[in-house]
Amino acid sequence: MKLIIISGRSGSGKSTVLHVLEDRGYYCIDNLPASLLSSLADRISSDAAGIPNVAVSIDARNISADLDQFPSIINDLKNRSLPTEIVFLDANSQTLLKRFSESRRKHPLSSEAIGLKEAIDKESELLEPISVMASLSIDTSNMSLHQLRDTVKNRLLDDKPTTLTLLFQSFGFKNGLPVDADIVYDVRCLPNPYWDNALRSLTGLDDAVVAFLDYQEEVQEMCSDIEHFLQKWLPSFESNNRSYITVALGCTGGQHRSVYMCEKLGQIFSKQSSNVQVRHRELD
Repeated sequence: MKLIIISGRSGSGKSTVLHVLEDRGYYCIDNLPASLLSSLADRISSDAAGIPNVAVSIDARNISADLDQFPSIINDLKNRSLPTEIVFLDANSQTLLKRFSESRRKHPLSSEAIGLKEAIDKESELLEPISVMASLSIDTSNMSLHQLRDTVKNRLLDDKPTTLTLLFQSFGFKNGLPVDADIVYDVRCLPNPYWDNALRSLTGLDDAVVAFLDYQEEVQEMCSDIEHFLQKWLPSFESNNRSYITVALGCTGGQHRSVYMCEKLGQIFSKQSSNVQVRHRELD
């Protein structure tokens, strides 16, 4: 039996996640008042309840006073035997503005006095008590609905043993930092295959680019340094009740160096754990 709390800014994909969980047999509740979490935990922990795994959505539609009390409510739940996970979805403000404009839906915090952009920014402040406690954060800015569903299935509904799930994600700095990254490495100082005309149109997945970067001594040194850092500190993250870690590696365009480095590190850590994933934001 398990409780999953889904939160995030409006338009980030919370309903999609709830639908995925519902399809997997979870009993789902949208917009549950945070003050009722303790009562819900009592109910589903009861042997006689007969309730399966439960997923609830808690967002800015809640009473603000309840959101302020969220940390103390979660600390209370930790004292129970009910496994609880908090998942926070978000996207950059420009993406959320575009989604609301396209759907023509009203933002729950907007009014005659508060415009859409102001409402989106205000929502971040209201949900901060939840976002800082999330065990998994997902940036949906560049995801389609299909990609979001796959991400939830791979990271949240993985039936593998309950060990730390490690995601290596490449990205391009020109498109901004991924907001769901826990650790970020900048590999723009490494030799760039882009300046070789024969390699420019290729990616870090292609053999020619791999061969080029394999030959560079500083590339191998950085890969080794990152590996040693993660080998040393990932056990500390895991012992601190972290279930998911996203390691983001960025180069200028997210096409060559960061892709190569994610693949390399993914191969190294896959030999030690079955819960290792690789994602290339710009290639996806």
